[in-house]
Amino acid sequence: MDLGILELTEEQNMIVEQVRTFAQKEIAPKAAEIDQTGRFPKELVQAMGAMGLMGLCVDTEYDGAGLDYLTYALVGEEINAACASTGVIFSAHNSLACGPIKKWGNDEQKKKWLAPMARGEKIGAFALSEPGSGSDAGALICTCKKEGDHYIINGTKNWITNGPESDVVILLATMSTELKHKGVCAFIVDKNTPGLSVGKVEHKLGIRGSGTSQLIFENVKVPASQMLGKEGDGFKIAMATLDGGRIGIAAQAIGIGRAALDAAKKFAHERETFGKPIAKHQGIQFMFADMATKLDAARLLNYRAARMQDRGMKFTKEAAMAKLFASEAANFICDKGLQIHGGYGYVNEYSAERHYRDQRITEIYEGTSEIQRIVIASAELAEHVR
Repeated sequence: MDLGILELTEEQNMIVEQVRTFAQKEIAPKAAEIDQTGRFPKELVQAMGAMGLMGLCVDTEYDGAGLDYLTYALVGEEINAACASTGVIFSAHNSLACGPIKKWGNDEQKKKWLAPMARGEKIGAFALSEPGSGSDAGALICTCKKEGDHYIINGTKNWITNGPESDVVILLATMSTELKHKGVCAFIVDKNTPGLSVGKVEHKLGIRGSGTSQLIFENVKVPASQMLGKEGDGFKIAMATLDGGRIGIAAQAIGIGRAALDAAKKFAHERETFGKPIAKHQGIQFMFADMATKLDAARLLNYRAARMQDRGMKFTKEAAMAKLFASEAANFICDKGLQIHGGYGYVNEYSAERHYRDQRITEIYEGTSEIQRIVIASAELAEHVR
């Protein structure tokens, strides 16, 4: 896609080019091995930290790069086009862990927690989902009970991206299940706090190099000074964090879709049937037309949401639209990309099957496609008919 029409700044163009070069030279050659072994790419995370990518939107005052959310979306696409496992580590750390501290943390919290996270010295995770509640963030049963100047945390969190490798956890817990969303509180928790342990580590269909696990809290004592906002702010913090996170997942879906499209184009020019490259067959050409159109439409939706976030506008509906469309577009693109490869697409000698597996999660985490439709419909129906 020609980004010139978006009128990117000279700095944005330079950053995108730098990250693309890094991603294709350093990340992409390791993507298949990371997927096959399921190892956490620590060396790539450290390299991203050295480049300032682990605190991309964090203010320079706290050792971040101080960049905007459109740049975040652009960078996210480049990393995910190289390796979706590395991409989601980057995304969850930046948007779900650094994001709420940046927006809701006080100066002391930012200096203590956000600065080392921005430098890539500490990895963050976001602990909202539970065994019995994923999309229903108001139905938490992980509890926080105040005792003096501390809170005692008890409960289990599920599906936590960066869970096994994280150093800092943004935790959502409730003061009382009867209060539902009004009782939710948010905390910054040191992963090494006594009573906090990693539970089951999941073995996944895709994004295998990204650790996903349970986090178990057994009488975990957290200082009141580590609460984000005040009591009862947790639900609001979680929902605002997910809005920004959806831009990151849309960027992931776009990056995976781009990689699948590029792989299919390369194969279509090389593979011959009936005496000519399959790229010359009209049936294949129609697939490429639909794939390319959906990819660019997804980009534009996501860039709009990111620009709105940068301008301080309400962007909940737009982020949901971007995430919904981009994830479903990636599903379509990766499916057609595998089909274009034929039998070769079904074996791991080619990247088509990895893209197909990696993209599927983008329709589930940060809110399923069904949740995105609820968010969009609610916003639309709340508007006055003119």
